[in-house]
Amino acid sequence: MSYLSTVTETEREAQLDRYIAGVAKEDWEAMTQLYNATRASVYGFALSILKNPQDAEDVLHDCYLQIHAAAPGYRSQGKALAWILTITRNLCMQKLREAGRYQHIEAEDWEKYVEAQSGMDSEDRLVLLACMERLSDEERQIVMLHAVSGFKHREIAKLLKLPLPTVLSKYNRALKKLKQYLLKENAYEEQRN
Repeated sequence: MSYLSTVTETEREAQLDRYIAGVAKEDWEAMTQLYNATRASVYGFALSILKNPQDAEDVLHDCYLQIHAAAPGYRSQGKALAWILTITRNLCMQKLREAGRYQHIEAEDWEKYVEAQSGMDSEDRLVLLACMERLSDEERQIVMLHAVSGFKHREIAKLLKLPLPTVLSKYNRALKKLKQYLLKENAYEEQRN
């Protein structure tokens, strides 16, 4: 378990701000720390948009190159992860425009992402993978940003350029789908036993 997973959101954002300040001063240890602290969120978000693990890995790489280039101009507002994911989103949109495609994400690609998340046992990973397949692309992105990356709904609305009520509606719809799926699976398991 990493240090950043045990601190409050405010402390986490302050730490990310310090890493970015270090990157601006060409501190490669700060870049390594920033990468380790945010790579799962960046990759997961890119994968949820691009639906292709190779493209998501390209965006992951490009994102940190852009962070390095933009770090000297970064001004802390307590939203370092939002800044990083905005860079990620812009790179994803650029890649989609260049490629002119939008693909379905395969279960094994979600599995790779989920395995990168700490604190999940194999049963939790299987449940999460099965659940993610039942969500639409936008619902998946919203759930990933809120549940995995810890963004507030208002921040997600701004990041995805959607009205706040739409984000709330899609998030609630996604939770209902997930709950129905889990209840159905539990009933099935009880019948088998």
